[in-house]
Amino acid sequence: MFDIQQIREDFPILKRTVNGKPLVYFDNAATSQKPQVVIDALVDYYSNYNANIHRGVHTLSQEATNAYEEARKKIQVHFNAAKLYEIIFTSGTTHGINLVATGYSSLLKKGDEFIVSALEHHSNIVPWQMLCERTGATLKVIPINEHGELIFSEYEKLLSNKTKLVFVNHISNTLGTINPIKEIIDKAHAVGANVLIDGAQACPHLKPDIQQLDVDFYVGSAHKMCGPTGIGFLYGKEELLNLLPPYQGGGEMIKEVTFEKTTYADLPHKFEAGTPNIADAIAFGVAIDYLNELGFENIASYENELLQYATKKLLNIDGLKIYGTSKNKTSVISFNIENIHPYDIGAIIDKLGVAVRTGHHCTQPIMDFYKIPGTVRASFAFYNTKEEIDIFVEALKKAKIMLS
Repeated sequence: MFDIQQIREDFPILKRTVNGKPLVYFDNAATSQKPQVVIDALVDYYSNYNANIHRGVHTLSQEATNAYEEARKKIQVHFNAAKLYEIIFTSGTTHGINLVATGYSSLLKKGDEFIVSALEHHSNIVPWQMLCERTGATLKVIPINEHGELIFSEYEKLLSNKTKLVFVNHISNTLGTINPIKEIIDKAHAVGANVLIDGAQACPHLKPDIQQLDVDFYVGSAHKMCGPTGIGFLYGKEELLNLLPPYQGGGEMIKEVTFEKTTYADLPHKFEAGTPNIADAIAFGVAIDYLNELGFENIASYENELLQYATKKLLNIDGLKIYGTSKNKTSVISFNIENIHPYDIGAIIDKLGVAVRTGHHCTQPIMDFYKIPGTVRASFAFYNTKEEIDIFVEALKKAKIMLS
């Protein structure tokens, strides 16, 4: 049973007030809140078995190593990766993308082509632009339509035997659009291209099956999944990860070091230089357990209920326009109210206890497409309620009166 009130009890921050009002947290696409079990996992590590991993023979080190590697195993099982060592711990999605982009520097030449979508977060645009500058490769863009959907026929036209890499987000952080990534991957593979999927926004809502997708690289962040900040993962197919050179040099990623030559460790340690983020990796595993106990089908169904309810309520406000109207979307609503700057709306409703995101959401090309400076973005999680949506809508109505 999906008991929303019981679930809310798991999140201590939901009990606090902001500006004298009960907190209504609708900024989940930026970062999710953390259940007590995740917070407890961090405290437990630092209180009871804090030690560096992989190198120590003492008990604390062995306990920490086991917990850290068990977290890696949880990620592998959750995403159905074929091999444990295909899961690389990173500091987050951006780190994973940069690791792959830097690694490809030595594998590309002038005239090679990349394809990126117009829906991407800046972190899935800028590293590839930098790679183009280093290699002479060309970046091409899949356009979108007014609904905020990729124009698939245009994507097909961009593909050629020059295409080496395709980068697409699974779900748009700004519009909530769920992209047809299986079809995108299959089309890319047909011309011999590899595909990296930015799963940062998908992982809190869906349970991607990496083997079924046949994706080459998939990246995500714990903090979107009720886990800590500063930890994430990169999945890569074994043969592709072995092609890439190490991203950083240092301890842990080596097999043997002399002043004449260094040989590198096998996967996954080849890409995990230095002391890792041990506590947060362990807590990431706990967050995955928590979400799986709730059940991703339950999460998706409930969040879709919130999305439909909020969409209907918001469209009753005169002058309000929603951007991103794909039928296949998750619980994100970006909107503006006619003649009112989104920042002003966000500032006023914050005084009423409602937290939303305003601005371009690190997706400036989307704003340029719609010819707007930014939007108000409300993003819902499974611990939100219809009652909170009602509070949000009433806050918007008050803001509109004040700003009109």
